[in-house]
Amino acid sequence: MSRIFVTGGSGRLGRSVVAGLAEKGHQVISVDRDAVPADQLPAGVVQETADLLAPGEALRLLRQTTPDAVIHLAAIAVPFSAPEDVIFATNTRLAFAVISAATEVGVQKVVTASSPTVLGYGSPAGWLPPSFPLDERTPPRPWNAYALSKLIAEQTVQTFAAAQGEKIRYAAFRPCFVISPEEWEGAPTQQGHTLAERLADPALSAPALFNYVDARDVADFLDLLLEKMPSIPNGETFFVGAADALATAPLAELMPKFLPCSEPISAGLTGTSPAFSIAKAQELLGWNPTRSWRTELKTHPTLNDENSALVSAGSGAKETP
Repeated sequence: MSRIFVTGGSGRLGRSVVAGLAEKGHQVISVDRDAVPADQLPAGVVQETADLLAPGEALRLLRQTTPDAVIHLAAIAVPFSAPEDVIFATNTRLAFAVISAATEVGVQKVVTASSPTVLGYGSPAGWLPPSFPLDERTPPRPWNAYALSKLIAEQTVQTFAAAQGEKIRYAAFRPCFVISPEEWEGAPTQQGHTLAERLADPALSAPALFNYVDARDVADFLDLLLEKMPSIPNGETFFVGAADALATAPLAELMPKFLPCSEPISAGLTGTSPAFSIAKAQELLGWNPTRSWRTELKTHPTLNDENSALVSAGSGAKETP
């Protein structure tokens, strides 16, 4: 059991991470500018309300709480939801403030959230990767302040890892489009659409390349990552996604419709294969997601019928590259 300091613990992803880690027996300190109502706080979780951009605040709280690990989730989480300079300054300052404070205090494990958007898909100037599936070797090409701020967060942990050697362990992870538990029940997703709507209209999921992940699977990933950090290379970055795509048809068919000139490189995305590979997390950590829209979304019979046909058609395909 570890004592874990989670920034952004009141957010869409943070709530599930805090709850998941607490369920696994960890002592969790949830830190956010906004408090979760006391009746919604998981048992045993300590909640701290703070502005981590205030000078010295991250250092003060870390010295006060003495955690074994820090998971940094706090950020402006939606691209273009604030002016570009505000997103860039907020996210980069938060990452540096938390990671540097954790290092100064001597926290042994420090993890920061990044984003798949660092790869640059959706660029108005056009974008095409060298190949599919996308993985940690795909060259980053951020084209907006949010994506750039997340790439800098990754580089921040790598910078501290280079300076600290093996004294402190660091890692970053890129969670795919996060689905929180209430969204399986019909609550709007981060983009304002329900999951049933995103599945019924591929144009809604295409901007994110049909990627997604259940927030509870992210909590499971982080629990395993913290356990394995002493035995893996320092400063690693991982994609964290579902083992399938958020689509009712193979991406080999869908991708060329929304990503010009991608037919040759997406031809291998057959069956239920996603565009993002989680092979690195599987191989280095032994992590596998256990939730899918096919198991969690049970309120749309038409989609379930389509899903049955797709699974039958793609039963011989390898789901995870």
